Amino acid sequence: MGLVTAKEMLEKALKGKYAVGQFNINNLEWTKSVLQTAQELNAPVILGVSEGAGKYMTGFKTVAAMVKAMIEELKITVPVALHLDHGTYEGCYKCIKAGFSSIMFDGSHFPIEENVAKTTELVHVCNQLGLSLEAEVGAIGGEEDGVIGKGECADPEECKKIADLGVTMLAAGIGNIHGKYPANWPGLSFETLAAVKEKVGEMPLVLHGGTGIPTDQIKKAISLGVAKINVNTECQLAFQEATRKYVEEGKDLVGKGFDPRKLLAPGAQAIKDTVKQKMEIFGCIGKA
Repeated sequence: MGLVTAKEMLEKALKGKYAVGQFNINNLEWTKSVLQTAQELNAPVILGVSEGAGKYMTGFKTVAAMVKAMIEELKITVPVALHLDHGTYEGCYKCIKAGFSSIMFDGSHFPIEENVAKTTELVHVCNQLGLSLEAEVGAIGGEEDGVIGKGECADPEECKKIADLGVTMLAAGIGNIHGKYPANWPGLSFETLAAVKEKVGEMPLVLHGGTGIPTDQIKKAISLGVAKINVNTECQLAFQEATRKYVEEGKDLVGKGFDPRKLLAPGAQAIKDTVKQKMEIFGCIGKA
């Protein structure tokens, strides 16, 4: 099938009251685990790549080539979008050139006028090339690639300004954060989400920081128009825990247990299990 944009899968999710998972990839194991799980569960999926992860994997061209080849070699038939996560203005153009099918421009730290101007330009470019575009209003809390946000709630009026530009999906800050949620986290602001939804209408909304949000809050967010949920930290923690267990149990010292294919296998399986759990909560299984 090759790569598709996120547009159709998110419009279907919005109508069907479920959410598509964006799972961030960091290497070959991550990508393979996510793709195989999506195929096994017949679920649409979005592979997210942050600029830091893109750099780590030697560049966006490498990532796009790997993902496209893997879809072919693994005979993946479910819809797969390759998406830049929290892209800078320059990063967006690099990913467009590299062959990504979906782009996120994070202009949330700019004054709203500048966010509008840059997003307008990218809407035109993505429309011409048939790519989907995600925009952001209101910073997502926590840290991602050195960008630190407090988890501000978005201004619904600013959300409307960006949505009216014709973006495919909108990430609006509703008190969500990247990374682990602190013990005193007050929870999602459903008041903000409802107000944003009222302003943007049938625009698929995106929930960043999907790791650690209680299931009931995720389901409520989906009922209020969230059609895409991003997960990264949870897969990292699952991978780390499974790898640690393998080493602590001394399995890397038995036979050829040090072989990276064996050493990384428990972590890869842990990612699969995590993706499956999330897809069950999001309601996207069998929706490809």
